[in-house]
Amino acid sequence: MRLLIVDDDASVRESLADALERPGLEVRAALDGANALHLLEEYPADLILTDVRMPKIDGVELLRRVRSQDPTVAVILMTAYDDMSTVVEAMREGARDFLVKPLDLRELRKVLERCMAECSQRHGPSSPTGPREASDNPKEYGLDGLKGRAPRMIQVFKIVGQAATSRVNVLIRGEGGTGKELTARAIHLNSAAASEPFVPVNCTALSATLLESELFGHVKGAFTGAWADRTGRFQMAGNGTLFLDEVGDTSLELQAKLLRVLQEQAFYPVGADRPEPTHARIIASTQRDLQALMKEERFLPDLYFRLRVLEIWIPPLRERKEDIPELAEHLLGKASHALGRPCPSLSQEALGKLKAHSWPGNVLELESTLTRALVLATRDVIQSRNLDLSGATNTEDPPLRALEEMEAEHVLRVLEATGWHKSRTAEILGVSRPRLNRLIAKHKLQ
Repeated sequence: MRLLIVDDDASVRESLADALERPGLEVRAALDGANALHLLEEYPADLILTDVRMPKIDGVELLRRVRSQDPTVAVILMTAYDDMSTVVEAMREGARDFLVKPLDLRELRKVLERCMAECSQRHGPSSPTGPREASDNPKEYGLDGLKGRAPRMIQVFKIVGQAATSRVNVLIRGEGGTGKELTARAIHLNSAAASEPFVPVNCTALSATLLESELFGHVKGAFTGAWADRTGRFQMAGNGTLFLDEVGDTSLELQAKLLRVLQEQAFYPVGADRPEPTHARIIASTQRDLQALMKEERFLPDLYFRLRVLEIWIPPLRERKEDIPELAEHLLGKASHALGRPCPSLSQEALGKLKAHSWPGNVLELESTLTRALVLATRDVIQSRNLDLSGATNTEDPPLRALEEMEAEHVLRVLEATGWHKSRTAEILGVSRPRLNRLIAKHKLQ
């Protein structure tokens, strides 16, 4: 098995070559993308580990050229920069993985072992992916509002890139304010249907009857007040994407109709006797625990599995606080532009206060807090006193309480924060799933 390491930093090339070379794996190194392409003519590598930012030919362009010549080569990209939009582009172009410097050698070895196993099992070439041309403008990738370098956010970016290469349905899960719609838009704007409509529908904003008419449209005379035909969101989406926000809040009756649409690729406008075809791709989101709803017979299992071909979990902000500085800078720039004001900086005390907050409202709460601070600040630096985090800190000593009472309250708080997603709750609490079930039963939590 042959590995080619590509990096314009000599120390990185040498250290990686020394760390990764072993029996059965021959390692060579190239000083940049152009040199790598030259070496590949005489050294057909099975694996390529390449930096992203290099002169002349960068890592993504190298990936594109290599896969156009031999799509069986496994390419892994690595970067030390805040260019997470590149993650989506790389995964869409067929990268096997994307790692962030400084590299964790144990993780890198695991990735390489997995790629080596896949290479040895592969029979024949697969066709390269890449539904649309790359662009240097990250806003075109729909990632302008998605920021972060936390490992779990990088995983989100990877799945966004993979989801963009096909038209399979996607289920996006996460708490309110985490950026589920932004993620859906990123998938759409990276797909081959990027020029087609992206049509969002808030499933909690309308009653079941109105939501049905909103989704499927209606014909004239279908009900009182239906004075003319109305086009529904499925028809508006055309060959694009229909985004069902908070699908977990829909009625069983509507779920059954959605399931039939997904099965038959056709729908009936309200009052119509002939079906209309649909080619829209469905991306759904929810902050509810759909598995729990299925057990309560409040969500159809068949619909769940139809929607959840791919699943993305957006982590809450409190679990990726290392991303707060980057997010704060981005959100302040966005608010400053909207208000027509110079963009201020954050004092260290203010940044510390942001990191200490639990952010129950996630990125949406952070954006609101920073916009308010921007309006209230009188200088070009936002100070801690400009940040209104009402209810974030209680300076009075809390009353003494029984341990079991505090245990019950804490378990319930985490369950509600995750939308009763038991696997996520158990992970946060540091307990097994059976232990969590026993805690729920013990304290009679609902």
